[in-house]
Amino acid sequence: MRQALDRLYLWSGYLSAIFLVGIALTIIAQVVARFFPKLIVVDSTESAGFCLAASTFLGLAYTFRHGAHIRVTLVTRLATGLADRLVHLWSLAVFIAIMGLMTYWSFDLVYFSFKFNDISPGLLAIPFWIPRSAMAVGSLILLIALIDEIVCVALGKTPSYVENDMPAYEAHDDTPAVLDRERG
Repeated sequence: MRQALDRLYLWSGYLSAIFLVGIALTIIAQVVARFFPKLIVVDSTESAGFCLAASTFLGLAYTFRHGAHIRVTLVTRLATGLADRLVHLWSLAVFIAIMGLMTYWSFDLVYFSFKFNDISPGLLAIPFWIPRSAMAVGSLILLIALIDEIVCVALGKTPSYVENDMPAYEAHDDTPAVLDRERG
């Protein structure tokens, strides 16, 4: 089960990266199309926006599991043992509640966009349910990651976002202070 979930988060991250490339390609296509105004008409604003939303939501679970989300650790730094675990459980439970609502309403939005045949107003006229599906699926994958995380923390494991966290500043052996001590 662990491998399947990690694979889900990884592939979600890959899809997020693909949509980032999609943003770059649509903008490059618009720049190139300016040299051929009568042959090619490209409006990258809308498609780049859809790719941005897809990239953002599909990348949430991957970045969460790797400790890359911004976290305020004022309380968790001070807590130890059982208090630390309870703070993490409480924060994960609140996050699960919020993402559960977000996921429900995202799928609701996709359903009604499909049902009413809602079309984007831009040059491409894309059915809105297509880009909104990426938001709903990304929210669902993050919700799965949160449930996975709260189960692991409840079982006494270190949260993955703490385990994989990269400190903002970490002293290395080649920092000037260390080099001065070694030379002096």
